[in-house]
Amino acid sequence: MISVDNLSLEFGGTTLFKDISFVINEKDRIALMGKNGAGKSTMLKILAGERTPTGGFISIPKDRTIAYLPQHLITENKRSLFDEASQAFAHLMELERKINDINSQLETRTDYESEAYYKLIEDVSALSEKLYAHGELNFSEDVEKILLGLGFERTDFGRPTSDFSGGWRMRIELAKILLKKPDLILLDEPTNHMDIDSIQWLEKFLVNSGKAVVLISHDRAFVDNITTRTIELTMGRIYDYKVSFTHYQQLRKERREQQQRAFDEQQKMIAENTEFIERFKGTYSKALQVQSRIRMLEKLQIVEVDEVDTSALKLKFPPSPRSGSFPVIVHEAGKAYGEHQVFSDASFTIERGQKVAFVGKNGQGKSTLVKMLMGEIDYTGQVTLGHNTMIGYFAQNQASLLDEELNVFQTIDDVAKGDMRTRVKDLLGAFMFGGDSWTKKVKVLSGGERTRLAMIKLLLEPVNLLILDEPTNHLDLRTKDILKSALQDYDGTLILVSHDRDFLDGLASKVFEFGNGSVKEHLEDIYGFLQKKNIENLKVLEK
Repeated sequence: MISVDNLSLEFGGTTLFKDISFVINEKDRIALMGKNGAGKSTMLKILAGERTPTGGFISIPKDRTIAYLPQHLITENKRSLFDEASQAFAHLMELERKINDINSQLETRTDYESEAYYKLIEDVSALSEKLYAHGELNFSEDVEKILLGLGFERTDFGRPTSDFSGGWRMRIELAKILLKKPDLILLDEPTNHMDIDSIQWLEKFLVNSGKAVVLISHDRAFVDNITTRTIELTMGRIYDYKVSFTHYQQLRKERREQQQRAFDEQQKMIAENTEFIERFKGTYSKALQVQSRIRMLEKLQIVEVDEVDTSALKLKFPPSPRSGSFPVIVHEAGKAYGEHQVFSDASFTIERGQKVAFVGKNGQGKSTLVKMLMGEIDYTGQVTLGHNTMIGYFAQNQASLLDEELNVFQTIDDVAKGDMRTRVKDLLGAFMFGGDSWTKKVKVLSGGERTRLAMIKLLLEPVNLLILDEPTNHLDLRTKDILKSALQDYDGTLILVSHDRDFLDGLASKVFEFGNGSVKEHLEDIYGFLQKKNIENLKVLEK
């Protein structure tokens, strides 16, 4: 369907990738993988026509359409949510407007025999044929279905887009893309601002749509559930695997092991020949052999071993000060904003050392309850922190609380204690801060960089109740694994607000579900909860 031929991109004297070729077929669902800085987002921009490559070209048939959702996008205007989403059908609306305009002229004109009148009839006939060919004259139903699937409520439909946060405006753009039904959908981190229900809905939509998809995502479960092919960008080259993400990881490991063996064998051969040359270079009887081996080494193409992340760090939390047996006790607690009751009569306890997840649709009270625990808002009922409970809190706006005048290294060095002080540089590297960024002041960092820096700072403080609100949004897979491993070994109590199922798997042993004005406790882990929830939903449908 779409052919990429000998694509190259250079900027600032650096070659990001060179002579890359691959084909995107109809119904391909491709995961674009590679470490941060490998060029994944740039590749999507080139496919979308938003960036021009240095060399090579992309062949796209004229009748094929491409839609692109970038990682950072703001849609804000005076249109209502429903009207903005309906802009996906702007071309059909324009056809309808033209048809109505011509029909109005035909109703008022009386020159039935004139050439101009016949021209109007021909025009309206051609436009009507073009309109009916789309087969989507009543698109309101489609708009409603997509918006509800992405987590919007019917009461949101009339609200202006300026009322919504950046994450929700991202969903509005995604809704427009899905409604256009393009031949190829390009998605860059689409799940960062979605709850689990919306992610699962999007998974099913993309799988069942029959459209080609190329996506970048650090949500391992999302990628695994959707994609059937994996393209890895590494060291300026690509490797194309016709397999899912999990299978690709195993094949990549085997490929790198083979490369390493070939490299080691070649280095051994080079060493042996170099030793021979040095030993006999002054010996007349060996002169021909020496010259032959010199020419052979000069022509030798050195085996390259693909980059492997060697900066992986075993992050360890400081020991937690001992708290009481029940760090969190909630009794008949509730919160309302005006007439809107977020939830009521919530009662539960969290024991010392437990790791629990808060899940549910956005707006159902997860972050609200966290703010109640932090004492940031008023509420009804009781929310009690146990004896000697010391909270470490990572909010979604945590990055804005950093000291903007400190540089990256100072921010972490000021809170690192014990042997971690000698590993600050390793720690920064593990969270994607290279040596050239250590002297940057916080005020010049991007939002994602600030988020990662705030996460590192929090993880070094000795606390016994960690509350993390969407901690993985700006972390790549390797960094998420480092964080997850550290949290699994953490000896304190943990509350995780997250939509990342893979991150929660093996980490949270209990799930609190927020929804329908209540907080429901589930004793299963995240996948047990999801399985149980699907069964319950089926029963509701049967009723």
